[in-house]
Amino acid sequence: MRRIGVLMNLAAADPESTARVTAFAQGLQELGWTIGRNVQIDTRWAAADADLFRRYAAELVALAPDVILASGSPAIMSLQQLTRTVPIVFVNIVDPVGAGFVESLARPGGNATGFVLYEYGMSAKWLELLKEIVPPLNLRQSFGTRP
Repeated sequence: MRRIGVLMNLAAADPESTARVTAFAQGLQELGWTIGRNVQIDTRWAAADADLFRRYAAELVALAPDVILASGSPAIMSLQQLTRTVPIVFVNIVDPVGAGFVESLARPGGNATGFVLYEYGMSAKWLELLKEIVPPLNLRQSFGTRP
């Protein structure tokens, strides 16, 4: 049986955290992973508490999971202080390269990889897309000009 550790940045009672963990379990189920049959998930809820992040990160690493899902920068930071061998998949990170969690988005290196909230290189594409959707769009007229 495979083991997945999950370190959440929310409280267990937060409706958003319940939705996220449920979606994660459903995604695993769709890929053939059934909790209790061929995968075990150990979830810890740090609720944005730095001490809990450190304590729960240590607990999860001690369980020797096959992979750890880390939600938020404090989660991955706490985990990377403890292990450079257990694979970590992060979510809800704004700038993993700038924070030093990975070397680059294309080639993360180390034991961490994941998903960013925003890819800042896409900003120009957003503007281009807006102009394609609404060709006569005059941004100065729409948003005003700066003095």
